[in-house]
Amino acid sequence: MTRVIHTITPWDHFSPRTGSAIPTVVDGLARAASACGDERHAVVIERSTFRPRYDSADVIEYSGRHVSVRARQYLDPALGRLALPRLGAAAYFRPLVAALRSEPPSTVLAHNAPQLPWLLRDTDHRVVLYAHNELLRTYSRREAARTLAPAHAIVCVSGDLAARTRDLVGRGNEGKVHVVGNAVDVARFTPFAGHSDERPMRVMFVGRVVPAKGVDTLLRAVAGFGPSELEVVVVGSGGFDPGAPLTEYESDLRTLAAMSGPRVEFRPFVDRTALPALLRTADVLCVPSRWAEPSGLTVGEGLATGIPVVASRVGGIPEAAGPAGLLVPPDDPVELAAAIRRLLDDPELRRRVGRAGRDWATSHDWAWAWRRLRDVLDVRAPELDG
Repeated sequence: MTRVIHTITPWDHFSPRTGSAIPTVVDGLARAASACGDERHAVVIERSTFRPRYDSADVIEYSGRHVSVRARQYLDPALGRLALPRLGAAAYFRPLVAALRSEPPSTVLAHNAPQLPWLLRDTDHRVVLYAHNELLRTYSRREAARTLAPAHAIVCVSGDLAARTRDLVGRGNEGKVHVVGNAVDVARFTPFAGHSDERPMRVMFVGRVVPAKGVDTLLRAVAGFGPSELEVVVVGSGGFDPGAPLTEYESDLRTLAAMSGPRVEFRPFVDRTALPALLRTADVLCVPSRWAEPSGLTVGEGLATGIPVVASRVGGIPEAAGPAGLLVPPDDPVELAAAIRRLLDDPELRRRVGRAGRDWATSHDWAWAWRRLRDVLDVRAPELDG
């Protein structure tokens, strides 16, 4: 296999100081590759981004170029509909592409960058689109077919996302779509044996506190519990800045919490280094998303910590939770309350579900994900044969 180079979105941070999912995935895969005896990975990042950086991959730096968001969000789709190049994306990725042109032939994993297979089509790199989200909503099937024709493969983080992506990639690309689920670092996220049944059960949410994540559903679900039964801890901010002013949604949640029976504590965003210890203080992790999350990393991290995970049955979350997750319909506080009540009333069920979650996570660590990805990368794309 040729050397693997990851590209992440310009100005995203390859650092534990951010809560962004893609750097976490890159770090996990790169670390697992080295542990499996494969060649050390590299990552291409904008030079002004956060330090300290993960030490799992070699760093290739470039100086980025700021391009109008309006150009990429509005002008580019209009150009695409006219079968013209997306000029905003080309300018946005130009410094990153230039950095890759100076590298020897490699396998480039283009995380959430559907434009890169086309922009690198005249190089000797083998480019794989790595989709963490639904990326092609502004593309016609014809434009997607042309843009992704040079791609060696298209990797999606869940079967749910793969099914939606396969419908959009255009003729000739459907067979390139593969699934490599997200995983978890089971050495960092570990169970805590000291939980007590004598105190209120602690239900925790960890993530961005935005409407799509459904924290309001959780607060409505717990409103009928008493303070001696539950306590709720909401960890996160509207973004990844713990010092940012509260958004309107965050303020509304505090109003909602004031009417709740249990005590509700709000903590701002914490970086990746603090997360394992934080999760070990919880009895239950709640992931009440109302949007079709392709694959929630937090789900696996809760399972690995050995605590029950109650999550929405939406998007790729059921795949991430496996048989150990307790799934409820999204936006349904009544069903969510019932699931929490079951765990509250039956401590032995909590322990049993927690052990099952840990077992599931252990079999779905980053080494598992890397082996699946390596199998995809080792297969020649049909259009390259002959």
